[in-house]
Amino acid sequence: MKELLIGNHALARGAWEAGLRVATAYPGTPSTEIIEALAGYPEVYAEWAPNEKVALEVAIGAAIGGARSLAAMKHVGLNVAADPFMTLAYTGVNAGLVLVSADDPGLFSSQNEQDNRFYARMAQIPCLEPADSQEVKDMTALAFKLSEEYDTPVLLRLTTRIAHAYSLVELGERRELPLRDYVKDPSKYVMLPVYGKARHYVVEERRRRLEAFAETTSLNRIEWADRRVGVITAGVAYQYVKEALPGVSVLKLGLTYPLPDKLLKEFIAAVDICYVVEELEPFLEEQIRARGLKVTGKELLPRVDELNPAIVARTVGKQVAAVEPQLAPAAGDEKQDAAATEASELPARPPLMCPGCPHRGIFYTLKKLQLVVAGDIGCYTLGATAPLKAMDTCICMGASLGVAMGLEKARGADFSRQVVAVIGDSTFLHSGMTGLLDMVYNGGNGTLIILDNGTTAMTGHQQHPGTGFTVAMKPAPKADLEQIVRALGVERVQLVDSYDLEAVEKAVKEETTAAGPSVIIARRPCALLEKGVKTSCAVDELSCLGCEECLELGCPALSFNGEQAVIDPLQCNGCTLCAQVCPAQAIVKAGEAK
Repeated sequence: MKELLIGNHALARGAWEAGLRVATAYPGTPSTEIIEALAGYPEVYAEWAPNEKVALEVAIGAAIGGARSLAAMKHVGLNVAADPFMTLAYTGVNAGLVLVSADDPGLFSSQNEQDNRFYARMAQIPCLEPADSQEVKDMTALAFKLSEEYDTPVLLRLTTRIAHAYSLVELGERRELPLRDYVKDPSKYVMLPVYGKARHYVVEERRRRLEAFAETTSLNRIEWADRRVGVITAGVAYQYVKEALPGVSVLKLGLTYPLPDKLLKEFIAAVDICYVVEELEPFLEEQIRARGLKVTGKELLPRVDELNPAIVARTVGKQVAAVEPQLAPAAGDEKQDAAATEASELPARPPLMCPGCPHRGIFYTLKKLQLVVAGDIGCYTLGATAPLKAMDTCICMGASLGVAMGLEKARGADFSRQVVAVIGDSTFLHSGMTGLLDMVYNGGNGTLIILDNGTTAMTGHQQHPGTGFTVAMKPAPKADLEQIVRALGVERVQLVDSYDLEAVEKAVKEETTAAGPSVIIARRPCALLEKGVKTSCAVDELSCLGCEECLELGCPALSFNGEQAVIDPLQCNGCTLCAQVCPAQAIVKAGEAK
């Protein structure tokens, strides 16, 4: 039976069919759907971990304990998990362990475009790159097999297009596997220096064995066509090459580390000219050139943003068309060029906080008070965009507190009165607690605002330790943010309603002028989770001054007709923030008299 699946769901299916027992992750686009799908299989224990490091450590423990395990995360999540990841390459596994890295060329939902293939090379473990959903499923099963055969973790690298694109997948049955015996072996799993040194030799020997495997595996295949032009490619770039350059010979790499030395030399020797088509960094190209082989790649192709067939056609395609137009018909496709030009001329539509978002009033207040805001990763990062423009920094998850502390230490305690750090509830539990502990321990005077909307909203409302539910929606102990921050040594803690602008402003003024570290917990559920009938707000046309002050909130439900403010009742959820900022009191709940 075949089913149309996105790559993430195909991966979950492939892992389930391969006998997966334990799956763990922290939600992060474009990887989130993997664990959500696995939570639907009763044979698999699936969890949202507090962060990616913990997720990988749980998977490591399960693999050592004899169960096939999987840890999934977006590309920047592997930075968080890098510490256990690098040592895992030394210890190896017992049962199979697959680490899924979902990279994000194009930064659709990320703060950078890092290329995580380099992690596989640095750790000297296999890297698999599928090109469609069927390959995702097949490579997932193979990854577990390779992991056990070569005693290694395997990095399965997706990109946004592969993770979220649909293609047909042949479904199979689950393979039930017994737990492997757990054998006490400190020399393998306890990385004291003396044991780690010995295991490094094992890593080197394993790499040599994997290099031999790379030469014969069907993951790497040559698709012969016109031998005047050859292209080496992998992942979604393979699909772009097949569309833009249908007549050329292709070496498709499914195992992108380690590379097949003999196969590369055979292919390049058999074509007149060879190109390397890959997204982001010249990961393949540099390794091929290091072998003394002549290829062309990033001289033509960009190192930023994702590729598409039009880019391949405009760059490599034009070179190929000079050899033979039939090898690259897309290079001269005027309709395609016109469509690309038209798309580039469309007006930008930047992301905005949703109508009724509880974070909006917080940032309006911080801007009003002209504070320096050390930001973090979440929906609230949009507080940096117009018209709010109330965020000064955003580096990575959990960084807001450290940055605020650094600003204080660089510019003095007086400057700290002008600085606040903001962080979401899920992000605080992910990696914010240690930053707050640092602020307390080292005598900081900063103020932290925890934006508690009761969910991991930025990736689609996943559960976390502070929501009271697991990924399977089973009741769980609910972390108490107030108790946590007090346990970390914070004595000044205030709770406010995010919709109450007067209370928010009062709390911020008090805490930024008080001595010592302080925390404000601004609490209100995500507007998209609020149930029940909502009464929208409306503008009293006779009272509206046309001052546009309400537009400074940046609410999508608000607009201006040239003379007065207008509220779209279909978008408005009645949060009343606009009513609170209106100097003429011209905004009321719909149906209510002024």
